[in-house]
Amino acid sequence: QLRLVESGGGSVETGGSLRLSCVISGNTYKVPCMGWFRQAPGKEREGVAVIDSDGVTNIAPSVKGRFRISADNAESTLHLQMNRLKPEDSAMYYCAAEATTGGGSWCSTRIKYGMDYYGKGTLVTISS
Repeated sequence: QLRLVESGGGSVETGGSLRLSCVISGNTYKVPCMGWFRQAPGKEREGVAVIDSDGVTNIAPSVKGRFRISADNAESTLHLQMNRLKPEDSAMYYCAAEATTGGGSWCSTRIKYGMDYYGKGTLVTISS
């Protein structure tokens, strides 16, 4: 059973930056797939970025070039650097992880299908 705890959310103005972090515990192995998802009020959850244990990433088109996902597998820590933030980036951001892997590009597909474990979320608010 994995436990995920996010931090780093807050309120910034348009064009600002935030860095989200997530600590994953409960694993005795390298977590094979991790990612960030977000959900704005009245909208469905959407995948923002995912990364596998080899560092291969998949970034949503809406944030590509502005957001960067990184992971420290030795520390089971996940980060999301968010730059040039826009009001439409406002949402609850959730750290996510998979305890198993399907191999190949399976982790990249999780940006669309979601993952098995989620944290409680951290709120990001961008003012115009």
